Amino acid sequence: MTKYLVKRLLRGLVSVVIVVAIVMTMIYSLMDRNLIFAKDNTYSHQKNNSKVTYAYAKWEEYGYLDYVSYADYLQALTNKGEIDEETRSSVVGIGRTADKDSDTVKEYVAQFKDYYESKGYTIKRLDAVMMNGKKIADGGQPQLFAYKDVPLWTRMCSYFSKLITIDSVNNVENIVGERGISFTLHDPVYGGDKFSPAIIGNGTTHKYLLYFDNKFPFVHQNIITINLGTSYSVNEGVDVFKTMNSAQGSYTKSLITYPTGLQENSADDLHTATYVKNSLKTSLVYEARYTDDYTNVDTTKSALSKVGFSFVIGLIASILAYLIAIPLGIMMARKKDKLIDKIGTIYIVFIIAVPSLAYIFLFKAIGGKAGLPTTFDLESTSKLMYVLPIISLALPQIANLMKWLRRYMIDQMNSDYVKFARSGGLTEGEIFKKHILKNAAIPIVHDIPATVLYALVGAIITERVYVVPGAGNLLTEAIGKYDNGVIVGVTLFYAVLSVVSIILGDILISIVDPRISFSSKDR
Repeated sequence: MTKYLVKRLLRGLVSVVIVVAIVMTMIYSLMDRNLIFAKDNTYSHQKNNSKVTYAYAKWEEYGYLDYVSYADYLQALTNKGEIDEETRSSVVGIGRTADKDSDTVKEYVAQFKDYYESKGYTIKRLDAVMMNGKKIADGGQPQLFAYKDVPLWTRMCSYFSKLITIDSVNNVENIVGERGISFTLHDPVYGGDKFSPAIIGNGTTHKYLLYFDNKFPFVHQNIITINLGTSYSVNEGVDVFKTMNSAQGSYTKSLITYPTGLQENSADDLHTATYVKNSLKTSLVYEARYTDDYTNVDTTKSALSKVGFSFVIGLIASILAYLIAIPLGIMMARKKDKLIDKIGTIYIVFIIAVPSLAYIFLFKAIGGKAGLPTTFDLESTSKLMYVLPIISLALPQIANLMKWLRRYMIDQMNSDYVKFARSGGLTEGEIFKKHILKNAAIPIVHDIPATVLYALVGAIITERVYVVPGAGNLLTEAIGKYDNGVIVGVTLFYAVLSVVSIILGDILISIVDPRISFSSKDR
């Protein structure tokens, strides 16, 4: 079994890599890269040469290419000490055209071209755009830069190498005090008067590496961080994993004791503090609250995260579907062609034949007439707003489970071993419980892990109709906004869930039926 699982896991990981590679190829090679500016208001307001350089800078940000401006090159030389600031200032301004460059500027421009051409970059110079031949037009300043497309293999290696990061005491510079990790039984966040163990770092990206609180799962860690990719439009500047798992809604304030001893009613979550270089010196607010540069904190909010909403709705809908579909499917099989079977078949055909959007809107209208909430409200504490989305999600699952359980059971009832059992004197009840139901349940049981895990990704149509702030709409929103980071990150998330669900399904059916073994023996 162990050998099988290892092989299955390795094949799954290879499949995940292949899926991500295909998606990256489609995004970065087959799609027009100009599409990322379709809803970029900043781009639409740029003019002339500024619009071109803005596009190249964004393409670099989105992972299409490496982009280096002439000004960046000179700044790098200054940082290395190869030229001083005065020299940089005197040669950073290029002429309106190449022939208008001063001799000194020409020298550095030539160095810039030689250096980057030797590394495979393409050099591009944009002459000044003039207005009436006398004045430089808006955004028409001359530009000089180098660029090189990033190969798919390099992009993939970079993505997977940054997928998981581990916090270290050497992650940040210019810290106050000695680098290291300390353990306390009395978390300072609670004023030090409450028993609450915590591991605190100095020199790490996160101040709190491990801590406890009253929120599920109660034990939290920042030692290992998952980075699915940075969003550029859906949730600008935030990683996809954090976007899916961050709380939503209004701020939840409580009495907070800051490291300086200052107490305020605030929504700041001090357990999320991360390091920001020299931040303490730049803000009087920070100076009044913090004793070091761990000043960047998230806020606590009243509602669940995107994944939280999707999982709660999806899980309850799945449990409801199994509780209803299994007994009905069994009754349909045992009373084949009778009234209960015909009614169940009508329901199954209805769910299959009618588009899901149609019956979702139908039940939304019926629910609205009955006084149930038809849209989600993050500020509402009413649980009734979950009712209609759960019912809409459960309906197709019930039909699907009834259909397959009925089919599996009828197939088993017509098997030779059932006829043999009857001839051996076993009653219909014994045959049903010991043989038919057990064998027919195996395919159904295999799908249980997938049903549970897929609840994490949400349901696109249901969440849109009921305005559920879940994860189901994240991928479609990212595609609509050409947010490459989110598209790749969510695809990876889906692929990993698929692999894990298949492996867990295999384990589960081997537990349910010991006759199923995944180990191979030499004969």
